[in-house]
Amino acid sequence: MTLFALELRKLLRRRSARLGLAVCFLLPLLWPWAPRVEALFGVELVSGWQLPAVSLGVLVQFLLPLFIAVTCAELIGSEVSGGTLAPLLLRPVNRTRVLTGKLLVALLYPLLLVLATVAGSLLAGLVLGLGPFTGGTGLGPGFFQGVGTLTPGQALGQVLRASFLAAVMLLPVASLAVLFGVLYLNTAAAALATLATLNILRLFAVFPESLQRLLPTSHFDLYVRQADVTPGLILLLIYTLGFGVLAALAFERRDV
Repeated sequence: MTLFALELRKLLRRRSARLGLAVCFLLPLLWPWAPRVEALFGVELVSGWQLPAVSLGVLVQFLLPLFIAVTCAELIGSEVSGGTLAPLLLRPVNRTRVLTGKLLVALLYPLLLVLATVAGSLLAGLVLGLGPFTGGTGLGPGFFQGVGTLTPGQALGQVLRASFLAAVMLLPVASLAVLFGVLYLNTAAAALATLATLNILRLFAVFPESLQRLLPTSHFDLYVRQADVTPGLILLLIYTLGFGVLAALAFERRDV
């Protein structure tokens, strides 16, 4: 826990982390004033409860993975370039515990980004109102059309469920960035490798569906799915754990 607290403080002091959180919080504030948002999503926004779906839809495929790749790669790369990692490893604590502290903080960062996105969206939603409305949040049954009238409590439940699923589906990105950070010991190289891997996996859409279902990028719509999400959750957690274990094994043998 001491290592986790130390790494968390370092994370929150990083410019990349704060920039990502700021963009995720501030960008949704534009939606009530953007005239083409409704045309882009093909729906008339009638409630502030619909803005989290708009924000996640815009951010989750590209910007959130970008922020996560850069910041989580920096957990290793910046300390190597700054010469602070080697002295840390000279202390009476094994390498696995050091890497575990960094990995846990990296896995927390997607949740912080998603929470910042949803918080900014709900703040912007005050313009449209957060009361009962007829329609859907875009994150529950019927998507934006809905299946009737939603109360604020029901809408909040759908937003919280989607936020949890969005954070979980981004965990493998954070774990993969840490793995590449250990392998390359360089922030730029690790971030580029992470983003390149994600884009290459997206290209596998041309392969049979049975293979696609095994790819983490095929589950980047998990937060809006209405069917059983358990298989996708399990697969994403397996990827997260697998990348984390590989990062720990590589860190034990890496000369820093």
